[in-house]
This record gives sequence, C-alpha cells and structure tokens, in this order.
Amino acid sequence: MKVVIQNSLLTLVLFLFVTSCSTSQHARSSDNAPPNQLKAAMAEIDITPPAGHRMAGYYDERLATGTHDPLKAKAIVLQQGSEKIALVFCDLVGLSLNITTNARAAASKITGIPVSHIVIAATHSHTGPLFDDVRRFYFHKAAVEKYGKDPQEKIYYPKFLEERLTKVIAQANNNLTPAELNAGVATQEGIPYNRRYYMKNGRVAFNPGQLNTNIVSPAGPVDHDVGILEVTNLKKNKTIGGLTVFAMHADTIGGTEWSADYPFFIQQTLRKSFGPNYISAFGAGTCGDLNQINVNVKEPVKGFEVAESLGNRIGKTVLNAQKDLQPITQPTLSVKGITLQLPLQDVSAEDLEAAQKNIYRLGDDKLDFYAKVRAVKALDLTTRGTKTWPMEVQVFRLDADTAIACLPAEIFVEFGLAIKKQSPFKKTIVISICNDRPCYIPTLKAFKEGSYETVNSRLKPGTGETLVETAVKLLKELKE
Repeated sequence: MKVVIQNSLLTLVLFLFVTSCSTSQHARSSDNAPPNQLKAAMAEIDITPPAGHRMAGYYDERLATGTHDPLKAKAIVLQQGSEKIALVFCDLVGLSLNITTNARAAASKITGIPVSHIVIAATHSHTGPLFDDVRRFYFHKAAVEKYGKDPQEKIYYPKFLEERLTKVIAQANNNLTPAELNAGVATQEGIPYNRRYYMKNGRVAFNPGQLNTNIVSPAGPVDHDVGILEVTNLKKNKTIGGLTVFAMHADTIGGTEWSADYPFFIQQTLRKSFGPNYISAFGAGTCGDLNQINVNVKEPVKGFEVAESLGNRIGKTVLNAQKDLQPITQPTLSVKGITLQLPLQDVSAEDLEAAQKNIYRLGDDKLDFYAKVRAVKALDLTTRGTKTWPMEVQVFRLDADTAIACLPAEIFVEFGLAIKKQSPFKKTIVISICNDRPCYIPTLKAFKEGSYETVNSRLKPGTGETLVETAVKLLKELKE
C-alpha cells in the first residue's frame, strides 16, 4: 500500500514538473517575439503654451488669445532586433537645432535609441509658438526693458518643449509591441499649388493674388503625392495610428488661436474611421514653394473652414488608399545619416546697420515687407556667429521597397521630386523641416529669379542640390 502511494506521488510530481516546463516554454515563446519581429508603438503629448504667448509664422508680434485645437508632439518608435528608430512630429512652424539636439540626447539616454536614429520634425503650422528666434529675442528684450519682466512668457518654452519631446519618445518606447506596418503613396488631386509665378514684367512674384491678370504661369512644379504609413498593433489587431506626409504649407488659418492647422482636420477625418484614440502624425513634404492658393479662382484661402476642407480632402484620400497600402511583411530597419557643414550667406555692414534700426519696427505697416525680412535675416545670420551651419540628412529603410528621407529647413518641391525620382526604393517618402529650420532652401534657378523665398534664405545657393545628392547617395547605400 505504501509503495502504491509513493509511486502515485512520484507520478504526480513528474506530471506537475512536465506541465510546468511546458507552460513556461509556451509563455516564453509567446512573450519573446521572433528575432526579426517588428515592434512598434505611438504616443502623443500636449505641447501647447499658455494663452498670451507669442505666435510664430509672421513678422509682427502676435499674441495667442486661446486654443482652437491643442498642439501635439507625436512619436512613432519602431524596433526590429537591435535596430530601433524614433520619428517625432510636432505641431510647430519649425524647431531649432538647440532644442532637437538636447531632446534627442536626453531621449537617447533614456531609451537607448541612438541619437542618429531619432528625427524630430515640424509640421510647419503657422499658428504655433514663437521661440528660439531673433524676433522672440527682440520682443522679449523690449518687454523686459518696459516691465522688468516678460509678461507674455509664463513658461520658458524651449525647456518645456525639450522635456515634452523626451517624454513622448520614452512613452512610445515603453509600449513597444508586435506590430505590422502598411505603407503606400496616394495621389491628392487638386492641391497643392506652386506659389511662385512668372509675371508679364519678366519677374517672379510670390503669392501674386487671385485672378491677377499679370500672371503668366507657375514658376515651378507641384507634388501631389501623399505618403502614408499605418501602424497596426497585432496583439489588439487594431490600427493605432499612422503618418501622413504631404507637401503644402500649413498656413491656412492665421488668427490668434493655437492650432495644428489642416493636419488637425486630417486627424479628425481619420478618427471617424479608426476611432477616437487614433494617433495621426503629419510630416511636411518639400513644400517651401507650395501652398493652398489657386490663383485662377476667387475663393476664401484662410480660416478654419478652409483648413477643415483641406484636411478632410487629404484625410479622405488616405482612407481611400487603405486598400492599396502594402504590408511590410519583411521589414529590414536600417538608418544612415550624415551632417554636412554648409556655407551661410554673408551679411554686409549696411544690411546689419539697417537691420538694427528696423527690427523694432516689425509691427509697423509703413515699413516695407522686404525690409522686415532682411532685418530678421541679417540679425539671425549675425547671431549664428559662424560661416557654416550643420545640415543633417537622415534616411530610414523600412523594407526593400520603402524608405523615408529627412531633410532640414523649408525645402523647395523640386528637391523632393528629385530625391524620389533618383531613389532606388519603389516608395520613397521625403520629409522636410527635420531637426532644424534655417528658413528656405531654394533651387539655383530660383536664386537667379529672386522673390521672397530667396531673400529669406540663410544658406548659400547650391545647398539644396547638395542635400539631394547626399540623400540619394545614402538611399543607394541603404539599398545595397
């Protein structure tokens, strides 16, 4: 009887041991994804300053009266094996190299993502805050001299933004889960428009106005591509968010309320299909010379209704393209990048003297618009205190057919088109205003023609052509 009991007990112990081993092996196999399994996550965070803070986008001192829709920073973190990247998009007119350098370094320290694998881009919303800018410096200085402090700056926005950017990258990184990416490029009919035009007087004009009978023809091409990246959480079997890239200035609202401009309405359209928690990131394509204004008709071009109409149109294009998006079934994440030291333009003594007089007249309607532009430019270049400026080019491979190229500044559309044409990848998405915004990068042709964008450029002619050459070289290296 005793032997039977002992044998039974031994059998039970063996059964429990085997069952336990089997269960733990199953748990390990389900928790540990295959080495090449793609993981992804998205996160967003509020980056809206308080009311009263100065707004960016124009030359006069514009103070925010409230919030139409909160400004956000949205992060996409992707991981495959030891390779990890972070793509961040902010509802701002631009970002300074100072802020992105600090935020990328801090995020890298927390997450382990290499600094070179992090890109922080701006959507180019003209209804975001003014910071790290010559205009802000002089407005701030005048306020301190008058009041003893600056009543418009309830927070120091650069520090606030750095902390938020670091946090949103960390949040996405902490939520990585097995995922699937779907990518594609759709076509947006009707918009955008090139805002530079040849005129009957032989010159090129910037935004010459609707129904202007002196217009001959556009001075450059447009880009109708809509780059799309969708992120699906495989555990939840749900699309959690995505990236839309389109080349058109986010300057359709104006006014004094904080707003992400038309990308906000892209989000609202997509949320109607994907749910209220869908995170809609937006990247500005090469839109330095593109906007929403059709000069051939007389119609409203500013305001929330215009922004809503544009956002809805682009959002519907993204939804209609869902059936054509290609799943990235064999991801091969990889990153290449390089920082070039490119020459800044020179500032003459005469330009600097005029700038120091005119900088306090930016709100004066009697001062010529181009005098304001030249004043800000001359003081900006002088403040930089160097003959060259670091310009970083990054390229990200998602799979054998799909890549993303990221460039700093407001890039002319010709450069984005050239990169896509020469890229060895079937689907190449080009994003501008990444990591820094030293104003416009026009083509050599545009520099000869003149007008606003060339006056408001900071780097010497030829910079854009160098950036294209570099991006294409890096893309070809990724393809090998």
